This record gives sequence, structure tokens and C-alpha cells, in this order.
Amino acid sequence: MSKADYYEVLGVAREASDQELKSAYRKLALQYHPDRNPGNHAAEEKFREASEAYQVLSDADKRAAYDRFGHAGVSGGGPGGFGGFSGAVDLGDIFGDLFGEMFNMGGQQRSGRQLRGDDLRFDLAIDFEEAIFGTEKEIKIRRLEACETCKATGSVSGRGPSVCPQCHGRGQIRYQQGFFSVARTCSTCGGRGSIISDPCQICRGETRLTKEIKLTVKVPPGVEEGTRIRYTGEGDVGRGGAQSGDLYVVLSIRRHDFFEREGQNLHCVIPISFPQAALGAEIEIPGVDGTVMLKIPEGTQSGKELRIRGKGVPYLNEKGRGDLIVKVVVQIPKKLSRAQRELIAELGNSMTVENKPTSPGLLDKMKDLFS
Repeated sequence: MSKADYYEVLGVAREASDQELKSAYRKLALQYHPDRNPGNHAAEEKFREASEAYQVLSDADKRAAYDRFGHAGVSGGGPGGFGGFSGAVDLGDIFGDLFGEMFNMGGQQRSGRQLRGDDLRFDLAIDFEEAIFGTEKEIKIRRLEACETCKATGSVSGRGPSVCPQCHGRGQIRYQQGFFSVARTCSTCGGRGSIISDPCQICRGETRLTKEIKLTVKVPPGVEEGTRIRYTGEGDVGRGGAQSGDLYVVLSIRRHDFFEREGQNLHCVIPISFPQAALGAEIEIPGVDGTVMLKIPEGTQSGKELRIRGKGVPYLNEKGRGDLIVKVVVQIPKKLSRAQRELIAELGNSMTVENKPTSPGLLDKMKDLFS
């Protein structure tokens, strides 16, 4: 079975530059890499073909021999043969940081990025009023702090770590797997690239200890459910005294007995009597910061929403507040005295109401249903 032309495998012209070859191979390797296509033998074969083609064409001498003699020139079957495809393509050089730990990209640089301490999260529940007007809370968290005994060196002598003799500071061990080169985290140093020969007895060479600390959290007025407050540098300290991570305090707000929040506005339902709705009134109702006066216009219908401006939730980090929106519901008494019944009957006789549905009423809905 004849082998495919290397240029056709990579999808490039015969005069393609080194950069064009590299770009073409990178695209194919991304598409057909075995780790991205587990169990797909067709993809594995395409990846092998692309790697073989690039391994030959990226080498100036091999490419010259291939251009002159074809596959025979690089398989040992003709003049100038190179003995077949046995070399390994350096995927680290091709992909840079793309695959992270999959390929060897330079262990020292990778472990350096890991020195920073981890970020922490603390879930804090606060009352409804505390979310509106702000509050201060003292919390306790457990985090990694620098070991004071060894001053974050991890060693009794204070010398700190030395270069790992297994990986020589790279943090990874590189080896050959089939037709490409891969790397694994060094088991001796755990990928750090260094070891401690005389570990501190307190932190066991980790340079850090878990401690419980107290912090004061300042909650600003107007926060909402799920608000995150970031405290820079209050997370775990980095290994060896490196930069600390951050602490994120995530807020949850307890429900109120009768207020509900929608953005910066507050909503509640207040029952009123029929005379108050018909004649109008001014009544006291509870607000989040004390009683407020609600003016009920004459002839207010049940379900009407009335707005009291500036009695809602403060805008976060801004001036001003939202509104309090009150839905009034006319309360119908279930039991009446004889005198009350007579008065209401007399009132009813003096009033006329057409008992017909109004849009969008039942008749309109039925018309829409059958039209």
C-alpha cells in the first residue's frame, strides 16, 4: 500500500515555509490527538501520519532528500535514506502552553505559577435589613499561614529547598512514548523542582500551617443575593512565603416576613377597608427603617399599586434609594352586625354597577379561544 504524500498529509504546498508547516501540523495535531479522541483508531492513524510528515519536512536535510527521492529517500530504501520514521516530534515546541502538563513546557516556569496561594471562599448569611443598610460581621476562617518556626523556608537550617536530583529542577520527567515525547510530574519533588533535605518538624517542610483566624467583613448598603466581596491577600499564603491568594465572601440574604425585593425597589401587600378605598385615607404602614405614611386616593381599586419614593433599597456605592411599592387589597369582612348589613344594603341600593366582564375578561378570552 503506497504512503500518502507528506505535503498532502499536511495540506501545504511543496514550497511551504517552515512556519506554514508548523501551523498546518499544529492544526492537525489538535484535531486528531489521541487524548482528544480516545479509542478512535482512525484519528490516531491521522495523528501518526501528520507527525511523521512534519518530522520529515521540518528537518532541512530530510526534506531535501524527500523532495528528491520521495519516501525512499527517508526510509532507507534509496539513496540518502534516513532509516525510517523513528524520531520524536517535540510537541512542547509546537504547542507552547496549550496542553499544560500534557507536554514538557519547562517545569520551573510551571511550578513558579503555582507558588501563589489558593483563593478561599466563605459563605455569609445576613438579615434582610443588613443587606439594605449594611453591616459588619466578624467571621472565622481556616487558612494556610507561613510557618513561624522555619520562617517559611521549610527547613530546620533555614537553607530552604535544593534542586531536585531526579528532574534537575524542571519539575517533570520527560520520556519517549511511541512517536512523540511526553512529560510527567516528577514523583520525587511533586513537580516543584526542588526538595528539602532537613524538613522543619512543625510544618514538615511544607513552609505553611493551617490556622484559624478572625476577620471583620464590612458589608456595604444595597448588596444583593450572591454578592461577592473580595479581600485581596486574605487567602492561603503561597508556598515558601510567596504571594497569598484572595478571600471571597459570598453573601446570602435571609427572607423578610413581608417585604420582597426587586432590584432596588421593595414590595409589600397592605390590606385596607372598603371605606378607606372608597373615600381615600392616609394610613401608617411599616417600612424597613420605621413607619411611613401611605396616601390612599379616593376610589382606589383592590390590587392597586401605590409608590412611596425613596423608601426602598440604597443603590450600591451610589447615592439615592429605590422605592417602596405597596399593593393595597380591599378587605371584605366575613361577618357583619345587623346594623352594618343594613347600612351596606342601603348603600348598595343607591349604587348601580353593570355586572358585565371588561376586557380582558372572560367573554373576550372565550372569543379568542374559539376564533
